[in-house]
Amino acid sequence: MDKLKLRKIIISITILLAIGISVFSFQLNEILFYPGNLNIIKGEKKNLDISFPFSLDYNDEESIVQTIYNEGSKSYNLNGLETGESQLQLKLLGLIPLRNVNLNVIERPNLVPGGNSIGVRLNTKGVLIVAVTDVIDINGERSSPAKAAGLKVGDSILAINDEKIVNAEQVVEILNNIKDEEIKIKILRNNVEFDTTANSVKCLQDNSYRLGIWVRDKTTGIGTLTYLNPVNETFGALGHGITDIDTGKLLTVEDGLIMNAKVSDITQGKKGVPGEIKGVFYKTDEILGDIKINDEYGIYGNLEKDYIKNNDLKSIPIGFKEEVTVGEAHILTTIEDNLVEEFEIYIERVETHDKANQKSMIIKITDPRLLEKTGGIVQGMSGSPIIQNGKIVGAVTHVFINDPTKGYGLFIEWMLEKDGEL
Repeated sequence: MDKLKLRKIIISITILLAIGISVFSFQLNEILFYPGNLNIIKGEKKNLDISFPFSLDYNDEESIVQTIYNEGSKSYNLNGLETGESQLQLKLLGLIPLRNVNLNVIERPNLVPGGNSIGVRLNTKGVLIVAVTDVIDINGERSSPAKAAGLKVGDSILAINDEKIVNAEQVVEILNNIKDEEIKIKILRNNVEFDTTANSVKCLQDNSYRLGIWVRDKTTGIGTLTYLNPVNETFGALGHGITDIDTGKLLTVEDGLIMNAKVSDITQGKKGVPGEIKGVFYKTDEILGDIKINDEYGIYGNLEKDYIKNNDLKSIPIGFKEEVTVGEAHILTTIEDNLVEEFEIYIERVETHDKANQKSMIIKITDPRLLEKTGGIVQGMSGSPIIQNGKIVGAVTHVFINDPTKGYGLFIEWMLEKDGEL
């Protein structure tokens, strides 16, 4: 064999090995970062692209899933037989364990997609401190009883002298009744409660007793309803939590309401300047439900029974994160009065987060009418349900400041997990 021929053979083998290593590395990377939880719908099939040298090991005495290896496609078909929980193991060469995957066979939930504008009224747990300031007393001396007591912006005052605090006016009344005597204050900070003491001072400005704090006890705003669940009479909305405008802190919920709202005006979104949907709502309007939870992925609560009874609610199945694909989709939202409409979008990117994340997907508004009306995604549109292939797959969460035609979406299953439904 001459040297030229031998050299060609070596080059060919080297190229094949390089391709093999590249493919191996790519698939190994996918295996190592494969989601730790896998949902399979009872009565449906799921395909897992796992091929040699990798394999799937499944040993379930209850047989909630049937696993079939497809030689043609070099992949596994999983058939959901019965609801339940089990575990899969991904292996290298059938011997070396690489990753465990929790397997859940569930019934596919059905939800009523929202899209309607809602008014949100949230009462905080206690009162939220939004500013800590100095006080000038009647002798002209400057001090800050709040700072001396260790109070900080973002703290919530839950009680004063064991009296539960429900609004700002109550704090003023208590301080002026107690005057300059020492008071005991129960504080909530980062979900941890503790007690401190303080002495208010008589203010030179109006002769009232003050600690040197500004507090807020409620907030209102406009958002979009994501879904209704008529089975257990619950709802989810916004796709992100409600934070205080001054502190940026997630508000702790004492109670709250959502109610119907009408869009009155829209400020278009532009590069560097987010737009806004403005709406009107009144407490006497039809109440949709009570807010029970406010977390970083939305607000959740119970629906009014009369609302369910008096409305023809049509549900559609949800799509899990593994089913969301790059491609066309649409959102439901309200840009005029109280009319819910469908607008085209394009899902540009789908993330493979194993834990809940507000930035589950990147979406782009493509509907000409919506772009003309709003410029893209605007404040108040958060929570608009994202529909793809006839399934509700997520909710709009945030807009790109430098490009209002684009924004983030949150997988619907993350919202349902926070709502306790998955």
